[in-house]
Amino acid sequence: MRPLAAALAATAAHQPQRIALRFGAEAIPYRELLRRIERAAARLASVGVGRGDRVAILSLNRPEYLVALFACARLGAMLLPLNWRLAPAELGWIAGDAAPRAILAEAAFASGLAAMREAAPGAAVLPLEDPGALAGEGPAPEAGSAEDDLLLVYTSGTTGRPKGALLPQRALFANAVMSWHMHGMRPADHVLTVLPFFHVGGLNIQTTPALLLGATVTIHPRFDAAATLAALAADRPTLTVLVPATIRALAAHPSFAQTDLSSLRAVATGSETVHPATVAPLAARGVTVLQVYGATESCPIAIYTRAGGAECGAASTGHPGLLCEARVVDEEGREVPHGTAGEIELRGPNLFRGYWNRPDATAEAFRGGWFRTGDVATRDPATGAFTVHDRKKNLIISGGENIYPAEVERVLAGHPDVAECAVIGRPDPVWQEVPVAIVVPRPGRRPDAAAILAHVAAELARFKVPKEVLFVESLPRTALGKVQHFALRDLARQRETT
Repeated sequence: MRPLAAALAATAAHQPQRIALRFGAEAIPYRELLRRIERAAARLASVGVGRGDRVAILSLNRPEYLVALFACARLGAMLLPLNWRLAPAELGWIAGDAAPRAILAEAAFASGLAAMREAAPGAAVLPLEDPGALAGEGPAPEAGSAEDDLLLVYTSGTTGRPKGALLPQRALFANAVMSWHMHGMRPADHVLTVLPFFHVGGLNIQTTPALLLGATVTIHPRFDAAATLAALAADRPTLTVLVPATIRALAAHPSFAQTDLSSLRAVATGSETVHPATVAPLAARGVTVLQVYGATESCPIAIYTRAGGAECGAASTGHPGLLCEARVVDEEGREVPHGTAGEIELRGPNLFRGYWNRPDATAEAFRGGWFRTGDVATRDPATGAFTVHDRKKNLIISGGENIYPAEVERVLAGHPDVAECAVIGRPDPVWQEVPVAIVVPRPGRRPDAAAILAHVAAELARFKVPKEVLFVESLPRTALGKVQHFALRDLARQRETT
């Protein structure tokens, strides 16, 4: 397999004048993108970056992000994408753990940068507002190989310290092949990227696959509902990725109903359980919605529905990708019959190599060569399609019965007074745990807890009906919109003691 930077160069050779990236008023052809990558590799090499070194980046989405990624691929170095929403102390801890050789940063994140410089005092700091930050001179080394680690991505981690997942170049290429298959992607496609590059979803579900194929990518610095809708109408992209939280934001925007969405061949979504009510506004407008399942450790594409495929538009999460095996197993790692719930395990070239400086965590993550995701799924007895239910650690066991919060949340989301919801387990002296619903009311509504519980009771078994409804203004979420269940459990405990 060719190194990733060489693969991009091969694609560019076929269409040097085609636009690779659009960012604001800037349009960058593939020939110019390659020139910038070579200069960036030379600049990074001049400050001591070589094979195996880390290059941290603290920035909103911008072309330099992708230039730095492929420059690191050329050098055999690793890009360390940083979540700019993290507190300075968190960024400092990651910098101390990863020990970057260089830090690329925007001035807007000065406090985070200061903490990183203190934790990694030997790192060269390259301000991204400086035109010369990634503009070196002379030939750049081409030391990278397909087996070199390219991304060091720290997982969000709901407890304890985050872990850095090591993704080799070949993992990104395998991921790209599955993206092409999932989307039916072609060089004529135009991808709109609004999710953050510090997450593998924003970086790798469509963006890097599109560049390796020769398509065009329009980059937004960050998600903004009005800007996204304006781009859909004016720029006419054919593909985009939206997590459920951003879909809800678009659907709630006043201009959603009037925005022309006819250019979209598909919208990919994932990162959490996808409820039918969430994607209904897009489906009602004739937009194909594809589900994709994976993790940071799988780059992330692992299981998906395919454009035009048998499961497209269904509640199913789809089938394993072209290059990724998936199975559902019990606690001992034995594959369970279709229709039985169990943990998803993955195997394939798209998987991470391990966790940075964490051999114990790496060993725990794998069982017999399979990556243990911690997610629960069932497979359709007839088709074998996967339906992902929830995180294993979110499972509620009440009186010996298993309750998957996502199932209850799906029903709750269908109540007209519920804008958003989550279900958690609360300790109970009789039943071990009982479910509790956390609900964000729709604007202008005055929801009644008893009516909401009656709505759930009409569709689910009695033991699955929440014992209480707690109303909140918003749900705590990660940068990609995943609900932080641990924070909700803390909230429920606080409410119980007051």
